[in-house]
Amino acid sequence: MAFHSAPFLFFFFPAVWLCSLLVSGAGKKYFLIAVSLAFYACGQWQGLPCLLLSAAVSYTAGFFMPKVRWKRVLLTFGIVFHLLLLGVFKYLDFFTGSLNRLLGTQLPAAGLLLPVGISFFTFKSISYLADVFRDESAGSRRFSDVLLYIAFFPQVTSGPISRFGQFSSGLAGLRPGAEACARGMRRFIVGFAKKALISEMAASVVNTAFSLGSGLDFRMAWLGAAAYTLQIYFDFSGYSDMAIGLGTLLGFETPENFDYPYISASITEFWRRWHLSLSFWFRDYLYIPLGGGRRGTTRKCLNKAVVFLLCGLWHGASWTFVLWGAWHGLLSAVESILPIKTLGEHPLGRFVGHVYTLLAVCVGFVVFRAATVAEAAGVLRAMFSGFTLSPASTLALERISPAVWCALGAGAVGSLPVWPWLRKKLGGKWLEFSAYAGAAALFVLCLLASAGSSFQPFIYAQF
Repeated sequence: MAFHSAPFLFFFFPAVWLCSLLVSGAGKKYFLIAVSLAFYACGQWQGLPCLLLSAAVSYTAGFFMPKVRWKRVLLTFGIVFHLLLLGVFKYLDFFTGSLNRLLGTQLPAAGLLLPVGISFFTFKSISYLADVFRDESAGSRRFSDVLLYIAFFPQVTSGPISRFGQFSSGLAGLRPGAEACARGMRRFIVGFAKKALISEMAASVVNTAFSLGSGLDFRMAWLGAAAYTLQIYFDFSGYSDMAIGLGTLLGFETPENFDYPYISASITEFWRRWHLSLSFWFRDYLYIPLGGGRRGTTRKCLNKAVVFLLCGLWHGASWTFVLWGAWHGLLSAVESILPIKTLGEHPLGRFVGHVYTLLAVCVGFVVFRAATVAEAAGVLRAMFSGFTLSPASTLALERISPAVWCALGAGAVGSLPVWPWLRKKLGGKWLEFSAYAGAAALFVLCLLASAGSSFQPFIYAQF
């Protein structure tokens, strides 16, 4: 059940929110646990045992860590368990298929159903265990607290990957105030608009470009790549906004996931602004434990390469994701050697950095979007050498509607920090009032757009 689907918008969440306002304390917590498990089961009931088992192992290991001397063993067991859970369900068939192609064997595929959101709830579980290991007071003695943290329905399928210390402030079951509810509702609508009015429109261009095959020339290839850069940003940041808004409406704090990544002047800066909860997770639980940048430039580059390779693999069991991670790891490692920071101190240098970063991100997202390495190579070939104009690409360009062009333009503007600039320059209550009025208008537009288009799931729901 997606956040932008009619059953969620008009039945599930209104009922959940109203009921949550009527209860408080422990009653609210147990109500949200039941609702979260029901939400997950509606999407895929078969994955529910994995979710419950993940929560049970995390709670049990975290509960006994302060009580025993061999807490490192419990931490290792918990991490290995969750990595095996993720590996078996998500990567077993990928590695089996790769071995068959490499060695000519005929190992059978397991064909296991991938539990929805397993990449997210296993990483939350690992962060919980690591935090308890570092600080024994960081956990909870109540299984219900850990279960709600792992299963909380606004975050369970596509994040953000919150930390228990941040999430636990909402476990007291206090009702959010009117101002918080208004902010949460506005944030949810902004995310809805990102998905329905920009991402969905951009998707039509992307799908056309990636389906043209030999008929793809440089015009449609670049337009498709740029459109996907907008589509994935507004799709995932839209989901994150909706999750943050839902959390606020229910009295929980949810971490920010995006900070205008397309204004970055380096790949290093890009990853300080893109999918923040995942970036911080890899930084805190992998990069720093590996040594970070404390052991020389060579070790720093190697650590970055490992982190980004695993980050790419985390996104999906495909060589395209591995190559995408390797691409970002390579660029990030190179930036550790070259004086990128010095370049960014000058206006012209920062402009060059912006151009380089956007091109690098755009090229990487082509590989990310492609179904196969061969398809990615075909699109990249068309981008850089497809200068013979194709009738198929010409027809595709002619069929792009004015509404789609407007959505792409709005996406380009919306990816810049226009709203923070307006708040800084104008401010005042009238601007806030205008924002709420605009959100109401956006909600109507979203409903109209959703009614006239086919339903498209969130991109990160597949991970």
